[in-house]
Amino acid sequence: MGTKALIIVDVQPTFCEGGELGVAGGNAVAERIAAYVNANRGDYAYIATTQDWHIVPGAHFSEHPDFVDSWPPHGVAGTPNADLHPAITALNIQHHFKKGQYSAAYSGFEGIEDNSDRQQSRSEVRIALEQGHTLANALKTAGITDVDVVGIAESHCVKETALDAVRLGYHTRVFTDLTVPVSAELGEQARREMATAGVELIESGQAD
Repeated sequence: MGTKALIIVDVQPTFCEGGELGVAGGNAVAERIAAYVNANRGDYAYIATTQDWHIVPGAHFSEHPDFVDSWPPHGVAGTPNADLHPAITALNIQHHFKKGQYSAAYSGFEGIEDNSDRQQSRSEVRIALEQGHTLANALKTAGITDVDVVGIAESHCVKETALDAVRLGYHTRVFTDLTVPVSAELGEQARREMATAGVELIESGQAD
């Protein structure tokens, strides 16, 4: 096994039960991820979270969403539901990537590292991207070869993050017990797509 990173995707109240786009099982997944990190933290050279952090994301938000390309407001920057889930906050992870400030963003690789809670301007986000404050550069700097992906939702942002990790050449795994899809049907579709792309789908208890 190479040098491993763990990416915790969008484990935020906005995507858990009671949130604007709550996914059934979200809170339980958050607790399972926290337990996994506490038990296996030493196996990882790098751990990061991603968050939807929407400021003015354009057509990504809609009063009449199609739930494919447009959605009700969610992950609104600066609101409690856009914060990390309390179970994840308690882990005191050092690296946080915020995405979707001014556009749609599904993959964690579209975000910028931002450990503050303030709302950055368009120009600040653009400069951060130009300067390479990205997940891809962070993994490269850390000498990562293998990426494990967990979080919410399996059918959307977890899938897109895992697919980008594979495209960048990382041996990529998604822990199926540490993620949850929007629906069973979309979950099956996402797993087929990830497997076809070369993502390894296993339960966390099978990980070495």
